[in-house]
Amino acid sequence: MTLQERDKKHLWHPLTQHKLHPNHLAITKAKGALLFDDQGKEYIDGIASWYTCMYGHCNEYITAKVSEQMQQLDHVVFAGFTHEPAIKLSEALMQILPKNQEKIFFSDNGSTSVDIAIKMALQYHFNNGEKRGKIIALEDGFHGDTFGAMSVSGLSVYNGPFEDFFIDVARIQVPTEENFTAVKKQFVELIRTHKVAAFIYEPLVQGAAAMKMFKAELLDELLAIAKEHNVLCIADEVMTGFGKTGKDFASMYLTNQPDIICLSKSLTAGLVPMAITSCTEKVYNAFLSDDIGKGFFHGHTYSANPIACTAALAGIELLQTQEIQDCIERITKAHADFDAKIKQHPKVKETRQLGVIYALDLNIEMDRYGDLRYKLFNFFMENGVCLRPLGNTIYILAPYVITDEQLQKVYRIIEESLGII
Repeated sequence: MTLQERDKKHLWHPLTQHKLHPNHLAITKAKGALLFDDQGKEYIDGIASWYTCMYGHCNEYITAKVSEQMQQLDHVVFAGFTHEPAIKLSEALMQILPKNQEKIFFSDNGSTSVDIAIKMALQYHFNNGEKRGKIIALEDGFHGDTFGAMSVSGLSVYNGPFEDFFIDVARIQVPTEENFTAVKKQFVELIRTHKVAAFIYEPLVQGAAAMKMFKAELLDELLAIAKEHNVLCIADEVMTGFGKTGKDFASMYLTNQPDIICLSKSLTAGLVPMAITSCTEKVYNAFLSDDIGKGFFHGHTYSANPIACTAALAGIELLQTQEIQDCIERITKAHADFDAKIKQHPKVKETRQLGVIYALDLNIEMDRYGDLRYKLFNFFMENGVCLRPLGNTIYILAPYVITDEQLQKVYRIIEESLGII
């Protein structure tokens, strides 16, 4: 039996209706910006495997560091114990995170980092003698699949069967210059009339909402209002973090910094799962008490796994190298050059870019997971490029180490795909 045939016997894949899409391509090897299937065919990983492998697959610097760590300490419970990889990672993060961040809490993935942020915000107010239960979130935001993260997400394609069970969330429109007066008014009214604990947002780029982008100055104004009313600001940087927007974190485009930040995906360079929720000293201090019940009683078995911490530390070291910074600049410029060419195409409705994130909307309506979307996906794969359109949006978020030749092929195949719709 082939790997694909064996796969069908027991495996249930994410975001998949298996009745309609029973086959899954078997990948046996990866290196740099390339994936290789079980027939030896290569594919350019144009989305860095869901924005994780930003320094390239099987990066030798990272794998060497992790291999060395595996011989020293594989895992130890993080309740009551500590270890150098976690300590060194915390010190490295403090050098690149927004300056108001002081503490980090470990978990396993982006969704759990958001759940932790929500719990921190709710308990922060509880510990300070208030019961605030309302969360404000942006429409079309996506923050993960666990219940807290799903509650604050706004994409009904994911949430439909569960909406009756969510925590209390009010949604506001993504701010634009056209709607900002109304959005600001609604935001202020929600804070005035409800006990609002937190405002959660993806800073500047909503990933799962087809890379929808919005302006820093508009978000900044909302954050200023939130801070005036002690509404904690939660930045979900799971997708945007670690250089993708052209800065280490998208929050660095803002004057008002979040109280809590959620990190995962490229945190560990795609090597192993891990997440971090960071927070300010003010948030942390609300949990310090002689009353044990005011502690933050949340824990994951693999919290601060030394191997994952080592991978993350190696990734941060690479991010700060001139080589990777030059790659980010090179890709950013290449996207801009491609945009100048493609945005005039009659089948392109709109384009947008921030750092190495590039997206174009097709001038045609289609379902998020409809037949035309799969037609495009299959076309890309047949031509050796791994891209996953989100509805009528084609986006690129490739590893920083992608070569100029590989990047030009991605552009060429996207341009050719416009001929099949």
